[in-house]
Amino acid sequence: MNEDVVVFSHGKESGPWGTKILALADIARASGWRVESVDYRGLESVDDRLERLLACCALLPVAPVLVGSSLGGWLAAAAAMRAGPAGAAARGLFLMAPAFDMPGLPPLPPQPAPASLPTVVVHGWQDDIVPVVNGWRYAQAQRATTYLVDDDHRLIASLPAIGGWLRSFLAGLPPRAVDRVP
Repeated sequence: MNEDVVVFSHGKESGPWGTKILALADIARASGWRVESVDYRGLESVDDRLERLLACCALLPVAPVLVGSSLGGWLAAAAAMRAGPAGAAARGLFLMAPAFDMPGLPPLPPQPAPASLPTVVVHGWQDDIVPVVNGWRYAQAQRATTYLVDDDHRLIASLPAIGGWLRSFLAGLPPRAVDRVP
């Protein structure tokens, strides 16, 4: 049985099963992945949200791919190096309009070496909430695959393309270490 897992993290004003997550969860499931979506509603503290994400990941049998949007993208990146079993790294990051370098958010913890964690960043040129340069700086530092689209913060107009990029990202990940033949 395939135990690959995608964990979705929604944005500050969103919910665990918003338009974007519903569409992307269908793509992940169709690609053979189990899907979880963390519910941060009612949690105002970034630290509390991060702990909820890490608690969800701690229950998983394998390191997940973390998919986050806006504040959920920040949370996914912050949790990336300790989101797997026994505090291991996540299997990959797929970030949409991640809320990096925003007032009120702490700096991210030290990040992985670029080659050690496959990462995609999608950001809209018309984003009026998180400046596109914030996502770009992170993507550049991580040498992440980057898609800049003519869209706003919600990225709804780009959802078909984002779905294709997620499908390709999941298909292109190396097998989990336990699946590799010696």
